[in-house]
Amino acid sequence: MNSTPVQAPPQPQAGPAFSTLPLSPAMLATLAQLGYDEMTPIQAASLPITLAGQDLVAQAKTGSGKTAAFALALLNRLDPRRFDVQAMVLCPTRELADQVTQEIRRLARAEENIKVLALCGGSPMRPQVDSLIHGAHIVVGTPGRILDHIDRGSLDLAAINTLVLDEADRMLDMGFFDDIAYIASRCPKERQTLLFSATYPEGIDKLAHKFLRKPQSLKLEATHDNATIRQRFYEVEEGERLGAVGRLLDHFRPASTLAFCNTKARCRELVELLRAQGYQALALHGDLEQRDRDQVLVQFANRSCSVLVATDVAARGLDIAQLEAVINVEITPDPEVHVHRIGRTGRADQEGWAFSLVSMDEMGRVGNLEQHHGGEFEWHALAELTPASSERLLPPMVTLQMLGGRKEKIRPGDILGALTGEAGFAKEQVGKINVLEMSTYIAVERSIGREAVKRLNAGKVKGKKVKVRLMTE
Repeated sequence: MNSTPVQAPPQPQAGPAFSTLPLSPAMLATLAQLGYDEMTPIQAASLPITLAGQDLVAQAKTGSGKTAAFALALLNRLDPRRFDVQAMVLCPTRELADQVTQEIRRLARAEENIKVLALCGGSPMRPQVDSLIHGAHIVVGTPGRILDHIDRGSLDLAAINTLVLDEADRMLDMGFFDDIAYIASRCPKERQTLLFSATYPEGIDKLAHKFLRKPQSLKLEATHDNATIRQRFYEVEEGERLGAVGRLLDHFRPASTLAFCNTKARCRELVELLRAQGYQALALHGDLEQRDRDQVLVQFANRSCSVLVATDVAARGLDIAQLEAVINVEITPDPEVHVHRIGRTGRADQEGWAFSLVSMDEMGRVGNLEQHHGGEFEWHALAELTPASSERLLPPMVTLQMLGGRKEKIRPGDILGALTGEAGFAKEQVGKINVLEMSTYIAVERSIGREAVKRLNAGKVKGKKVKVRLMTE
């Protein structure tokens, strides 16, 4: 690949301020409101390149702040008065596409009426087509669904000035090379292309050589930080594997845990067992309808579900704040997947646990992991695990579901206002508020869940009566 290597700056104690970048005062004000005080290493290394309009190939782990790194670049090139699709972000999964869409919407507050559309499979086609007819500035989607829209003629790429390939390595793993090639060929040649990847397989060079123009190349060290992730391995008999998950939870009592299984059947089995033991557990796998996936992810991210049991469909693109532990219920045969699994925890300088349950049949896989890791793992006996408390491990929050969302022009501030105003709750008792198309999900402290439902149903939001129910308890 004909690229100019750029060495990422060493990670400082405090990153440079966003005010050192050529961004508008409105954008700097928005960043300050959102709590973006200093740049992360990937932002500090990439933004001077991308804001200068150059193509970029960047290797950076999920959770490093890369979404803001490319979002600020594409928003900087956008003409809000021109109601054409001017930027497109391709993502490997619906989960990642949804998260990227939300992040771009937050950053786009600096400008009035910037429309960001998510175009993913698993959601009905017709509403997406209707939204495109009404116009959009930015689309974020999975390659398959973007292709569908191109073929139908509902998505016009003639005005694209920025193309982003997010988690390009994962898209290659999923066999999307030809789809990406076709989509890129339909975009104008005179565009900026930004490619972000957590790992650097051979296909990345091929992609970059084919679609990028004299790209700068940027590699940030460390796929995950061993200093913040403590790994422990436990040898188990096959029959005690699922029961060992409950023992880990009882002993370490993490508020939020992501448990990975290799199959959907094992996921269902584990969720059933954990629920029977009194844990708030939910499953995330490929068989779920989009609405159900949305609800699962909202509840886990807002800390009203203690354990999310997932297949590797969730290993990429899931960026959950304050994830205390990851459990590998089964060992993956792919060392890269193991790295991505445990990289969900230990983010933003917080410490995290990564536990792996290993049967004799999986010892060969662990040998491969150690070779990949460059050292031996720490082994412990299941017998060391004793309950730290007699009380049930309950999540700190519960989720309320309210009918009505973006379609009704509901905003998080409207809900917060209703709860802290007429309903009389303290701001500190309210957690994440997720406004989706037709529904709104509100996290509140467990102790006020039932009362919050009662008071919201008795009062009004934006001057209108609402219907609210408690999803979890």
